Amino acid sequence: MIRLHDLANDPTVGTLVWLCVTLAAFLGGVALQVRLRGAPWANPVLVAIGLVCTALVLSHTPYEVYFRAVAPIHFLLGPATVALAVPLAASIGHVMRSLGAMTAALLAGAVTSLVGGVALVVALHGDHIVALSMAPKAVTTPIAIAIAGTIGGQPALTASFAILGGIVAAMVGEPLLHRLGIRDWRAHGLAAGIAGSGIAAAQVARRDPLGAAFAALGIGLNGLVTSLLAPLLLRFLR
Repeated sequence: MIRLHDLANDPTVGTLVWLCVTLAAFLGGVALQVRLRGAPWANPVLVAIGLVCTALVLSHTPYEVYFRAVAPIHFLLGPATVALAVPLAASIGHVMRSLGAMTAALLAGAVTSLVGGVALVVALHGDHIVALSMAPKAVTTPIAIAIAGTIGGQPALTASFAILGGIVAAMVGEPLLHRLGIRDWRAHGLAAGIAGSGIAAAQVARRDPLGAAFAALGIGLNGLVTSLLAPLLLRFLR
């Protein structure tokens, strides 16, 4: 009889097994959120992480094995980010009319995220590497990893911060903005793109196409601005 551990760790079958497990976990998270009427706290990514972690523990599969098995998903992360240009192109008129306010919000959000994360680590007497890894946390994961490697941070740690930040932004962003009386989906989308990258942007995209366009713009421009500002911040940390 083939044990679960042997099947999950098999170099040939393991890739198919873990791809299916990951996809099923995410779809399960989506179904749960739909059943809960779109509750932001029932984020599909968070649910999927919990389910996959449980499967890894039960099958005694090392994370390195899982990481290699789901390499096709890593490859698709970049194209998925680029695909956000589709709703952006469809709403380019709205974007141009909001250019002034959007630029101010983008600069404020990028600087606050960049400086705030580093300041928090420094205030808590955290390690220098942790501070550098925290700096690009609000940028979409592929760009955040590249920035971390450039400024001397730890890319794996930055990826964790970026994913966690995206989940938190997806969970609290919409309720917080509604509580503040902000119901314009352009503001929701831009805030999600700047603060929570792809994870939070996906949450908005399921609600409103115009919000998806501004989220896509927030992701791209925040990545650009942060990649320019991060090396400048590095000079003050030396």
